[in-house]
Amino acid sequence: MSEGAYQRLWESSHATLQELLDQEQPLLEPVPDRERQTFQYRLGSLYLHYLGLLRRFDTVYDQLVQPQKRRLVRRLLDSVAGRVLELKDELVRAELCENHCLDLVLQDLKLTPADLEVPIPKYFLLEQSTAMREQRLMLAEILSRLEPVSSRKSFTGMHRTEAIILIQRAERARQGRLRATFMQEIRRDEERDRRIREDGRHKFSRGQAAVTIQKVWRGYLQRRRTRQDRQTEMEFIGMLPSPNQVEHLSVISQACRGEDGRRLRQTEKEEEFQAAMVKTHDSLAETEGPDMKEKMKEQIRQWFIECHDLTGRFPDYPDESLGGSYLIFADKTPEQVRMELEMQVQENKKREKEKSKEEEKDEKEKKKGKEEKGKKREVEAVLQVLPSKCIPMISAGHEEYLNLWKNRCEGIHPSQNYDSETLREEKRKEVELEIRIQVDELMRQELRNLRLAVDKEEERQALRAPKKTPGKKRGIKKKEKDLTPDRTVESLYEELVIAGLIRKSESVALKDYIGDCLYLGSTLSLAKKLPMPSLFDIRQNVALYAVLRLGSRDIHTMAPLIRSILLVGPSGMGKKMLVKAVCTETGANLFDLSPDNLLGKYPGRNGAQMMVHIVFKVARLLQPSVIWIGNAEKNFYKKIPKEDREIDPKRIKKDLTKALRLLTPGDRVMLIGTTSRPQLAEIRGLCRVYERILLMPRPDYASRYVLWKRMIEAQGIQPTQRLDISALAKVSDGYTPGHILQAIQSVLSERRFLQLSKRPLVASEFLGQLSKLDPVYREEEESLKDWYFKTPLGKKNMKHRMDQLEAEEAKLAKEKKKRK
Repeated sequence: MSEGAYQRLWESSHATLQELLDQEQPLLEPVPDRERQTFQYRLGSLYLHYLGLLRRFDTVYDQLVQPQKRRLVRRLLDSVAGRVLELKDELVRAELCENHCLDLVLQDLKLTPADLEVPIPKYFLLEQSTAMREQRLMLAEILSRLEPVSSRKSFTGMHRTEAIILIQRAERARQGRLRATFMQEIRRDEERDRRIREDGRHKFSRGQAAVTIQKVWRGYLQRRRTRQDRQTEMEFIGMLPSPNQVEHLSVISQACRGEDGRRLRQTEKEEEFQAAMVKTHDSLAETEGPDMKEKMKEQIRQWFIECHDLTGRFPDYPDESLGGSYLIFADKTPEQVRMELEMQVQENKKREKEKSKEEEKDEKEKKKGKEEKGKKREVEAVLQVLPSKCIPMISAGHEEYLNLWKNRCEGIHPSQNYDSETLREEKRKEVELEIRIQVDELMRQELRNLRLAVDKEEERQALRAPKKTPGKKRGIKKKEKDLTPDRTVESLYEELVIAGLIRKSESVALKDYIGDCLYLGSTLSLAKKLPMPSLFDIRQNVALYAVLRLGSRDIHTMAPLIRSILLVGPSGMGKKMLVKAVCTETGANLFDLSPDNLLGKYPGRNGAQMMVHIVFKVARLLQPSVIWIGNAEKNFYKKIPKEDREIDPKRIKKDLTKALRLLTPGDRVMLIGTTSRPQLAEIRGLCRVYERILLMPRPDYASRYVLWKRMIEAQGIQPTQRLDISALAKVSDGYTPGHILQAIQSVLSERRFLQLSKRPLVASEFLGQLSKLDPVYREEEESLKDWYFKTPLGKKNMKHRMDQLEAEEAKLAKEKKKRK
């Protein structure tokens, strides 16, 4: 794609953005609970539109070259990503579950399931490539120093004669096996000839033989023609890939080379722009700075004189927190400025009084009985979207685009250089701000001198922002005491690597977690059946809760704060794979606080506190970071089993809870727990630490079909028509992705690879391997579901469903009474 194509994509994205901003305001109006489905539909539609917008802005930011445009697109990209996360939070509050059935919304908007995929911005890894490389080198260096010399394998030497004898044995054995196979084929042929001679061969006339040959040949031709027509038809409707894969791959490789070339141009233009920014700032400060300074001084002195003439005294100089002399430079009279300052002080006092009154009201309301609260909830059962932090930033970016770039003629800068006039305007504001701060200090001193000389008045207290009244400080958290103030980050990092608490994560892409979406979710919901999340839903939730938040500090600051997630599902569902994928997609460091990994490390009560402190300190300093706890239920055991008493799994429970509470917006640290037996844990403590709980049930038919197909293709084999993948997907009901991968790897050995040309794969070959594995039985899955519905979100979901059933039963009862 050319620069003009990306420019047009940017323009169309802003047209869509304008439509979405117009739809945002009606969402803020409260909606009664009886219109919940309509409210969910509106939220789902807005969510899908923002996902598409995020995908487009990511493409534009990745390939646009002009540096000033890229800065604006980056702000819009982060703001739209933050809005996607806000809408996800709203959907969870509205639907009371983590997975959302948006198939009807997709159908109405004429979108495909691919549009549900959460795009991961490419700059997450591109901008952190240098830091990731340095951390990998540091980790590899520490691990190489830890490797003992004795662990290196030392091979004993062999005499030449012994080596020759060994090779001769292997070669004679190979020739013997070939000779035996050859003799077996000869015997088989001789046996077939003997049977033919004994049975006697049927003799045909010349005409009968010709007819028989014609039948066979015509049948072969027709079967081949039918097979070709079927292949062409399937390719035409998109059910089979086209045969010209080589041409397709060459086009893709050429496009990738073009994208890489554009990224190199981006780097060059960015370096030029950085140098121009410094140069422009210095030149403006040198040429226009003195004039700005004198002009500001004259304006402020004139304001002093006018205020003194009107009021008989010199005014109070505005404090820096109120804007300083910026209030004076606005086009206002001295009286208006003085009135505004006084009004601000009065408004702040009123707000403090209103806050104190509201606090008193809240305390009184808390003391009321539970019955009154229940009545109020029944009356005020409304749905409403919370105010957004991202919409103002999106609106500001959209306004900047409309004012600066929409009607800009692109022919002025065909080489995509920076716009010098726009740069000078931006830097002029920065220089003016810097000079204003300097002028404020000088003029405050001049005002003191004027008061002493003219009014004979001693220094008055400057007009300041009102101080907060002492009282209960809500939401203010105590700072964590640093237990290692004299240690460097490098030494702490090395200590954690030596202790085995920092691990090298395997490279796994999130898209490798294969699964298909749930196509009949809305149908199941209408039939009063609870739809279970598919593997596609799990992948999307991990992308939303972990990857997008950890990838960018700006997105993490704007999005609703989520410090921890818990992955709950049977073994083999890919929980560890998802943890590794989060680290790969964001370039995060992986910390391992699993109870089994902590045995014998940092012993004692103070040791556990020190360990958790060091882990969270290094995680914050080397952001982004993922702290993984495998078998997370062990930290919250109801009763510790005998085999686990030695590791004391509950020793970091309190320190972990305290450390999590200290994480604030902008701290890109995520705690991810994995468990297959959450029933053994105390549910209250577990839900207090893990803010989001993602249930991972067995894969459904659509996900199993995609799993079989993709995993076989990943082994380098293209499935043929003889391999009935649909039958495999039906037979493997109850098996996890780990079971399916294990069966495929067992069947597709090296020997079986060599036989594929003569004997293609069939579905029956995998059944023997599947039968050797234990599936996830329905009782185990039901116990996980029962546990999930005891969590806070699960309880709300069940209560809402029970209320719906009761309302429907009451409605039916009323209709029956009317009929009677």
